[in-house]
Amino acid sequence: MTTNEETVKSPLWWAIEESLLALEGQPVTKENKEKNIQEIAGDLDSKGYGLLTSGGKMLALRWAMDDMMQAGRPMLKDFNLALSSFKLEDLDNPCHASYKLTDDLGETWKKIKESDRRPKLVEIFKNTKLGLLVKKAKEMDDDQGIRLLVEKNVESHLIIDRMGITQEKLDQVNAAIAAEIAMRKKVLTMLEKVQDKSDEEKVKYLFDNEITEELIIEVAGLGRESIDKAKKAMEEELKEKQRLAEEAAAKRKAEAEGPALEDITPEDMADHIYAIREIMEFSDVEKEIRTMCEQSAIPKALVDIAVSEPDKLDELEKQIEG
Repeated sequence: MTTNEETVKSPLWWAIEESLLALEGQPVTKENKEKNIQEIAGDLDSKGYGLLTSGGKMLALRWAMDDMMQAGRPMLKDFNLALSSFKLEDLDNPCHASYKLTDDLGETWKKIKESDRRPKLVEIFKNTKLGLLVKKAKEMDDDQGIRLLVEKNVESHLIIDRMGITQEKLDQVNAAIAAEIAMRKKVLTMLEKVQDKSDEEKVKYLFDNEITEELIIEVAGLGRESIDKAKKAMEEELKEKQRLAEEAAAKRKAEAEGPALEDITPEDMADHIYAIREIMEFSDVEKEIRTMCEQSAIPKALVDIAVSEPDKLDELEKQIEG
């Protein structure tokens, strides 16, 4: 028979109640009561509880047996039924939840309200809460379930075990959460710089610094109306910026291509044709000709003629000569 206290997993009163629950379905009468008591005591002693050598512990078993026979059912039957009615939100504070349960059951089972019962009951409610949290977490998409358990301060080893994930995965989620917390702090710091501005200006400032709409609503507390106004104003600004950029690009393109054929002076025309002929003696590949002509600042209008209608260069020279 083992008597090592380390093998005892639960307090004696709970172990007794579990043993009585196991008798459910078996008739317990005055005639077989003592036989059941001895069998339970022997079973509990094999687990290290030492009932058969302790009068006080045997009395605890006998009293629990009397209470069960008087009620006509084991205490844990009522306890488990009551426990199953608790939802996750009812277990925010396991200690308070345990008091509610003992108040509900105390009229029938008076001993459940005794102080020595409290630690085990709180432990049960904590485990029940964890079980419901894990159940909810497993029903959530992506990493939201892991995030839920982290936010509820569930210990890391329990998250890994209950969710069936690796330490590396948990580290990734923790890193993502830390980054989000840092970003929220950043948003708060940024808001200090524009605290005297209008809501629309605050939104615009945050958008300019690549803050998402979700964070603007969540952290800055700015509404959808302010966001929509800021986006509309920014769209108009973007359109104007795009228009100016297109104009600038067109101007650069025109400058790079040079003047139209009719705008080239005879003197410049003669110089450009001379340069083109030298280039064409060096290469007859169109791409190379265009590249070298561009490097020599020869107008695109003349280059197009040179690569598509080279004979027309002669006509242009005759026109220059008059």
